[in-house]
Amino acid sequence: ENKAAFARIYDALKAELLRDPAFEYTESSRQWIDRMLDYNVLGGKCNRGLSVVDSYKLLKGVDVLTEEEMFLASTLGWCIEWLQAFFLVLDDIMDDSHTRRGQPCWFRVSQVGLIAVNDGILLRNHISRMLRLHFKKKPYYADLLDLFNEVEFKTASGQMLDLITTHEGEKDLTKYNIGVHRRIVQFKTAYYSFYLPVACALLLSGESLENYSAVENILVEMGTYFQVQDDYLDCYGDPEFIGKIGTDIEDYKCSWLVVQALERADESQKSILFENYGKKDPACVAKVKDLYKELNLEGGIP
Repeated sequence: ENKAAFARIYDALKAELLRDPAFEYTESSRQWIDRMLDYNVLGGKCNRGLSVVDSYKLLKGVDVLTEEEMFLASTLGWCIEWLQAFFLVLDDIMDDSHTRRGQPCWFRVSQVGLIAVNDGILLRNHISRMLRLHFKKKPYYADLLDLFNEVEFKTASGQMLDLITTHEGEKDLTKYNIGVHRRIVQFKTAYYSFYLPVACALLLSGESLENYSAVENILVEMGTYFQVQDDYLDCYGDPEFIGKIGTDIEDYKCSWLVVQALERADESQKSILFENYGKKDPACVAKVKDLYKELNLEGGIP
């Protein structure tokens, strides 16, 4: 029921954006944005967006929200889904990925290419448009803007850490350790995936985020564990099930699995890792996966 109501609000928000008076849409540009939004914002599980609605209900102590409450909570939820789409469109370009959510990455779609960079910028700007339209007169409007800006900064900084750490790892794989991994995933994933939805619900409820630092710490821990699971699925998840082909080994990523392997491996096993990690050759990838199995990593997260 929540999901159906949430989905209907997406249609309303998209329609508002497509008639935004700040830009004179042509028929072709309107069709492009319409298609781009459906391709990139939809298709996920909407866990982040629905978390705003669920958290708001818990904070209010009710099972059913009023129509206005549901609209406002869902709008903030969709803002997070838009933010996720913005990150993923650009992340896929940076990682030279092939699939996302069971379909080709947006930049790999015919006639899109690097237009996807501008689409990513538009996705981020849509968030500001939606917040302005529906929350400008709310007393917490400035706090909402600050929250989204702060979380976007943390996430972009985490992405930077991920990218430059990969360069360092290419020169010396021993630079990868659990502390480095934790710092990357905390900023790249945990804040926008776990903290942001609950923080939005708190602001909707009239609360001050300064009073909830413990909540932030707990949610960041949850987000860190989530990314560890994601790292595992990148290697062992069925692409049909997880919606993407994992490339962490080929891309020299500082993933949880390689960090654990470096901690557990003896010198001969490390030499196998050094020789094969970060290579596009399927035979090299297979050797890394065989080593993970040898080190009892295939069994899952303890």
